[in-house]
Amino acid sequence: MILAVDTSGKTASASVSENGVLLGYRMLYTARSHSQILLPMVKDLLAETGHTVQDVDTFAVAVGPGSYTGLRIGIAAMQAMAYAGQKNCVGVSTLEGLAWNLCGTKGLLCACLTARQNLCYCAFFESDGQRVTRRTDDKVMPVEEIAAQIAAYGETVTVIGDGISLLRPICEAAVPAPMHLCNQSACGICMAAAEKETCTPEELVVNYLQEVKIG
Repeated sequence: MILAVDTSGKTASASVSENGVLLGYRMLYTARSHSQILLPMVKDLLAETGHTVQDVDTFAVAVGPGSYTGLRIGIAAMQAMAYAGQKNCVGVSTLEGLAWNLCGTKGLLCACLTARQNLCYCAFFESDGQRVTRRTDDKVMPVEEIAAQIAAYGETVTVIGDGISLLRPICEAAVPAPMHLCNQSACGICMAAAEKETCTPEELVVNYLQEVKIG
């Protein structure tokens, strides 16, 4: 059983899967702190699926890029629950989780999240209709470079994430993902985690992709 959360953006989400079957999923687009809603969301989700945190085998979490505060909240929560139950964790790239949202869509995928000014967090993937494979590393890139890379592929690329708002006006080959699949999602984290090796809670590392400035 996998419990996954994503707190990397404005949405907070949690999902539970067992042996490849999605048992439950919750997502909330919120202005409140993730620290206020994440644990109650997880507790209610587990209860509604007839389980407790003790039943969870693996705790999966988005490790970045994304909101500095949000990422720390999600990782700390998963670490605490894993430590308490002496269970393992899986850290998943936020962008990879986004790409897994569209694992049922064959073709090239671009996970793209706005960072600052004209920069985006970006990575390219490919789906065969069932599984997602990575084409490029996670990077911070100017939106113009992302558009040029999409154009260079010479085919339509589905863009998942809010970066589509910057890409669409300058790149005809960039097609937006459906509304219900365009946000960071614990379901994507859950599916990606099922393909990865587990780690100990202390081995979870945040990947901000850019220098964190303090003060």
